[in-house]
Amino acid sequence: MDTTTRNSAPEGAFRRLYDIFTRLRAPDGCPWDREQTPKSIRGNLIEEAYECVEAINDGELDHVKEELGDVMLVATMMAVIYEERGDFTVAEALDTVSDKLVRRHPHVFADAEAETPDAVLRQWNDIKENVEGRRKKDSALDSVSKALPPLERAYKLQKAAAKVGFDWPDSDGPWDKLEEELRESREACAAIEAKAASGGDDSAEKAALEDELGDLFFSLVNVARKHRVDPAIAMHRALEKFSRRFRHVEKAMAAAGEAMEPGKLEMMDRYWDEAKKA
Repeated sequence: MDTTTRNSAPEGAFRRLYDIFTRLRAPDGCPWDREQTPKSIRGNLIEEAYECVEAINDGELDHVKEELGDVMLVATMMAVIYEERGDFTVAEALDTVSDKLVRRHPHVFADAEAETPDAVLRQWNDIKENVEGRRKKDSALDSVSKALPPLERAYKLQKAAAKVGFDWPDSDGPWDKLEEELRESREACAAIEAKAASGGDDSAEKAALEDELGDLFFSLVNVARKHRVDPAIAMHRALEKFSRRFRHVEKAMAAAGEAMEPGKLEMMDRYWDEAKKA
């Protein structure tokens, strides 16, 4: 088994990756790799997918190439483990998806017609139900996985509902709803503060705030969706921006010989503004 030779052809490159994993999983391979299971590395698959999205957003091709490879790495490792257990082979997994792609694209591989993206999607769903025998969805929301992170699930639930006409007619509606939910969230916060001042049990008020904040987040996702902004990507950009500015504050405080601690917010805020201008 040659794991050192690079291959220019996709089949050779995939074979090299497959051989490397089977070697790592061998009795005399890597202790860490040998003890992994699909469940133990399922979080890695999500993490690598997010890092791949980040690379695509950054537009650095070398980074995109690396992160796409990492996604394939985890997926291949999972498939190799299932193959070892005798559940199915890597080839069967690849053939399954290839068969599905050919079957669901009869306008390319057969004589069907689908001239627009919408027509392709209608044909795709029709094949799933009437050719493959997939259970027809009881709800328009059934197509959205419950395993998705909350932000992504909210976005997809709203898109699914919008496809069947359950949507605001314009962008004013989501904004008005957002303002309403913001007001109700502030009122829920005030109720907690009032209960705390009286020394009473505020568990009911906290539950109400949790409910209102959930509505607020959901409404904000609706605003993003209505303006064709993916909220997960927008949030990711905000996190990167915060991290970049906060690191600048840390470095500036250290250079000034100051510790990051309460009571020095005014100084830290000046460095934050400096980071914003930079």
